[in-house]
Amino acid sequence: MSHDEFERFVLKFGKDILRFCRMTAGDAEDGDELYQDTMLKLLEKKKRLDSVQNTKSYALSASIYLWKNKKKKYANRMRLVPMNSLDEMADEGFEVSDHGNEVSPEYIVLQRNEVDMIQRLVASLPEKYRIPIYLYYSAGMQINEVSEILGLPEGTVKSRIRRAKQQLKEKLEAIGYDR
Repeated sequence: MSHDEFERFVLKFGKDILRFCRMTAGDAEDGDELYQDTMLKLLEKKKRLDSVQNTKSYALSASIYLWKNKKKKYANRMRLVPMNSLDEMADEGFEVSDHGNEVSPEYIVLQRNEVDMIQRLVASLPEKYRIPIYLYYSAGMQINEVSEILGLPEGTVKSRIRRAKQQLKEKLEAIGYDR
């Protein structure tokens, strides 16, 4: 992949990858750091990347790999020297666009609160359910692409997405959310 092709790739898919990194990390700051690490990894390997192949899938796989490694390092450090302040990762809301419609400020606040609540519930899912949900819904990938990224059979990915949706439904019903 040439330098120009890499720039076009970043312009085309950079926002999707950044959003995925932020959602995976659960925090804008950590997500930005993960995005930066992912892009550096891609930049290091740009000579070996082929712009014809699905580089977006490779980038998302790299970000998952980097995130898991970071979590392992953090867990090992926490065993050696626990730090309570680092345990709390605050969920930061993502801006909700009203797409040019005239809506009241109250509606916007309620909509943002709803989005924040859903994002917190998704973030509370176990990783094996959360990552496929992020890849499928946020990154807009197909089941076969998610399967390839995670190295799982398509049926397993479908099952995990279905179980994640069921868990979210149960959590929403438990708090009285009805839509």
